[in-house]
Amino acid sequence: MTDSLVIIPSYNELENIEAIIDAVFNLPKEFHVLVVDDNSPDGTAEVVRSLQKKYSERLFLEVRMEKAGLGTAYIHGFKWALQREYLYIFEMDADFSHRPSDLPRLYRACLNGADVSVGSRYKKGVNVVNWPLYRVLLSYGASFYVKIITGMRVHDPTAGFVCYKRHVLETLDLDAVKFIGYAFQIEMKYRAHLKKFKIEEVSIIFTDREKGKSKMSSSIIWEAIFGVISMRIRSLFRINGF
Repeated sequence: MTDSLVIIPSYNELENIEAIIDAVFNLPKEFHVLVVDDNSPDGTAEVVRSLQKKYSERLFLEVRMEKAGLGTAYIHGFKWALQREYLYIFEMDADFSHRPSDLPRLYRACLNGADVSVGSRYKKGVNVVNWPLYRVLLSYGASFYVKIITGMRVHDPTAGFVCYKRHVLETLDLDAVKFIGYAFQIEMKYRAHLKKFKIEEVSIIFTDREKGKSKMSSSIIWEAIFGVISMRIRSLFRINGF
């Protein structure tokens, strides 16, 4: 039994899922992997099931009925992890935008005192590869905007490459988390910030996916823009578990 679980949400990640799982299991440190698949029509879950024969007792799969959003996939994974004995629970994308080789660095940050460690694109400048300029400006501008509204001193609050210590997820009210898109990442960090947990950023290089399609949409962007203000207001009035 390892102390660490990597949660990978998936929807139509047939081109990436086997390679990302192999890469995690080839690391010197042992991690378990939980794939939370939203009933991908391309057969992603079938690939994971076939890999479970190779990675018995290390690879787990939860298949939901339909595509229900990134945030709810992670909440599903968090609750699954808390029913077991994992001490460090990770979020990671399936498309290699997050390098599996950086997992041990996030792990060490938590071992050394952080409650939440964040794989940060913006801790040391802008470390993004293969994004068009408008995506960089949108993401970097969103990060600045979030810092102004929330008061968090996190350079990359929208980052989705994160390690949570178990006691953080046990303390936060996961059922009160409102957002389901990329704003989910902001809300989780903000809730941890309000609980005075130590959030530490670990500089990484983020590389845009080479295979498969991005799940970014205009509705996700608007959720992040307007959601941050509503989240701040809800926190001031102690609404939704803040």
